[in-house]
Amino acid sequence: MTTTTPAPTGLATPRPIISAKPVALAAPHRGEAEELHVRISAPATGSDLPVIVFAHGFGSSLEAYGPLTDYWAAHGFVVVQPTFLDSRTVNLAPDDPRIPRIWRLRVDDVKLVLDRLDVLADSVPGLAGRVDRSRIAAAGHSFGGQTAGNLLGLRVLDPDGTGGEDLTDARVKAGVLLATAGEGGKNLTPFAAEHLPFMQASFGHMTTPALIVAGDRDDSPLTVRGPDWCTDPYHLSPGEKSLLTLTDAEHSLGGIAGYEAAETTDEDPERVALVQRVTVAYLRRALGLDDSGWSAMRAELTTDHPQGRLESR
Repeated sequence: MTTTTPAPTGLATPRPIISAKPVALAAPHRGEAEELHVRISAPATGSDLPVIVFAHGFGSSLEAYGPLTDYWAAHGFVVVQPTFLDSRTVNLAPDDPRIPRIWRLRVDDVKLVLDRLDVLADSVPGLAGRVDRSRIAAAGHSFGGQTAGNLLGLRVLDPDGTGGEDLTDARVKAGVLLATAGEGGKNLTPFAAEHLPFMQASFGHMTTPALIVAGDRDDSPLTVRGPDWCTDPYHLSPGEKSLLTLTDAEHSLGGIAGYEAAETTDEDPERVALVQRVTVAYLRRALGLDDSGWSAMRAELTTDHPQGRLESR
């Protein structure tokens, strides 16, 4: 597949991309001989390409999030999209014993992708030898934001607020968390606290640099708070962080989940374009490639910008 994307102001001209799917990896940790299916997209030209491993939201798959993943690939990144066990395409039975640990198996899937980057690159014609394994980012939307966050230091606590395994991966140098759930505990609804124990998130150890993207109309049914819940990964984590708050954006942030995704309730191509531009500019800066695009974004997204505001600490 080859696609092109319009060039945004302040960023390099996009390149045609190549994409391969599904590439299957043996994944014994999944049980029952479940393979991990992956999609890899990359610029058709260029060398020393940085990597983004993208974690989809609950029920989705490697087929989704084209508005982001195609754009990232066109602007110089190798984008790797695993399909996790919660995907509707996998269709696990409701009583499958792995369901309570799907959140943890997602992390194992991403770590497997990082372990097998060379194998994945070899699966795409012309990509072998063009990947920079020293520049890796993890990104995710919704449930996928937590998956990416686990690689950055987010911990899932026990129901009593103790414990929390450290799943940080030193290979991941930066992250992008899109519409990601906030802190657990008293912030959760009774239903979420009882039925979704993996939502007991704690950000106190999430030290890896990250950009958090939140919509100011993203009202989650899983929290007793409002849309500000999704800003917790920014406010409650240590280290270098940035927050993009999108005006009037709901959970799909204008339509990042797909070009024709039915679940998009706040369809807004300009909002999606802004997310595209800011995420590329941030990752280029965070991975040590170029600071000019990020500086331009920070200058543009002041407090009186109609589409949103950008802050950093």
